[in-house]
Amino acid sequence: MKRFGILAAAVLSLVAGMAQSAPAAPNPACQAGKPVAEAGFVSIGGIPQWVTVDGQDCANPVVLIVHGGPGNPNTPFAHNLFGPWTKDFTVVQWDQRGSGKTYGANKPSEDTPLTLDQLTGDGVEVARYAIRRLGKRKVILMGGSWGSALAVHMAQKEPGLFHAYVGTAQLASYADDMKVSYARTMTLAKAAGDADTIGKLEALGPPPWTNPRAFGILRRATRKYEALATDPPPKGWFAFGPGYDTPAYEADYTAGEDYSFLKFVGLAGDGMGPGIDLRKLGTRFAMPVYMLQGEADLVTPPEVSRAYFDSLTAPKKVFIPMARTGHDPNVRMIDTQLEALKTVRAEAVAGDRR
Repeated sequence: MKRFGILAAAVLSLVAGMAQSAPAAPNPACQAGKPVAEAGFVSIGGIPQWVTVDGQDCANPVVLIVHGGPGNPNTPFAHNLFGPWTKDFTVVQWDQRGSGKTYGANKPSEDTPLTLDQLTGDGVEVARYAIRRLGKRKVILMGGSWGSALAVHMAQKEPGLFHAYVGTAQLASYADDMKVSYARTMTLAKAAGDADTIGKLEALGPPPWTNPRAFGILRRATRKYEALATDPPPKGWFAFGPGYDTPAYEADYTAGEDYSFLKFVGLAGDGMGPGIDLRKLGTRFAMPVYMLQGEADLVTPPEVSRAYFDSLTAPKKVFIPMARTGHDPNVRMIDTQLEALKTVRAEAVAGDRR
């Protein structure tokens, strides 16, 4: 979704020639006590996809972050968002098919399909790459917003790859989320006497929609009201970092965002998003589940995420509400994610040693 859950280290090393790589060989530099910093294209799903690896000690467990959007990679902003995490974890990210640097290296035509099955397969392949490359048994899986739905598909497809799942702003059912989002935003607009927003929402009518612009119209309204009830992110958090702050990259980022968003909503309400209902995948998880939810989130509203969470069976499950937090990242969200990761860290370290 456009700007849906935007969650990189500076590029310290590049794969030679920026071309597809050979199958991952264990990194000889990845030894206990040594840092690791890699960024480059890796052959994932038959195409070169941008993968970054950043950590201060290779003995640490690996966190694989699945970005939101679709089309909003974390990599340009990762140093601001996740820099402190690298003390306790090795952070692995990738620009999903149709996004960021991966989009730039594989520019699709407008009619090139983008499917949840493709992206799930890519994510599983990235997890396997990280496991081989960093000498681990499993990784911790983390996703937010669109990335939370994709991450759950990955966790259910290949549960043996993951120590735990940490989801934020959980997208569980597109239909339920949009229905509640529309109703709650309309209620807030009416309470505020906001004739402009009321008029725009009334013109849309309640979901489901076939107009591909409808989600964006509602999203602008949700941002307006989330801003009144949340703490903003620090200024400059989402400025493109070194290696990403070029006109060419910015153009690719925007074009990938537009391409992926359209594939998400579909030209007639028939994209990837409207088909998402995670309950259809089953509600049993083979790994611990931690679900973090902003109390002021108007895009994936708390009652929908909580209902999905309550339906789950897992070895352990924890639901963590976040005050003064909406759908997009702020300091409380990032800090709470790190706290959740630290909760599973000891089990992940022990699991990798078995």
